[in-house]
Amino acid sequence: MAFTGKAVDSKTVLLNLFLCLVIFYSLFYMIGSVCFGAFRLDHFDGLIPFDFKTKPAESNSKYLVNLLSLELTYFCSGLLFAAVVRRRVWDYGFTVTLLHVLITSLVMLEFPMVWQWWLALGSGLFLMICNGQLIAYFTCQGDQTYASFSIY
Repeated sequence: MAFTGKAVDSKTVLLNLFLCLVIFYSLFYMIGSVCFGAFRLDHFDGLIPFDFKTKPAESNSKYLVNLLSLELTYFCSGLLFAAVVRRRVWDYGFTVTLLHVLITSLVMLEFPMVWQWWLALGSGLFLMICNGQLIAYFTCQGDQTYASFSIY
């Protein structure tokens, strides 16, 4: 199997990564604020993208808002990443997730050790990659510059 594709310069990659980060966090705050309103919580927490310390429980509305916001953000981000990068959504999704873990650790001054948070993050990443790559594949089928694999 040989890989045939066009290399992308570093400036384009960094610009796309910056756009993906802006999309990710903008979506997180928008979806988080809608979820806070839908669950009728009293106080909107500005740390919603970084909060892994909320006790996981079905009766804890703040935890459910954080979980729902995380999953919906990842789902929607995959769709928008496909529109921005048009290929390699998995790469940008994985990189944004690694940066999100790093930023979360810096903001909360603690490395997340809660397994429920990691499970939610992993399933969100899986959603992002699957739907983003599918959208990119179907929208770029006619594009000759789209990376493809061929068998000799």
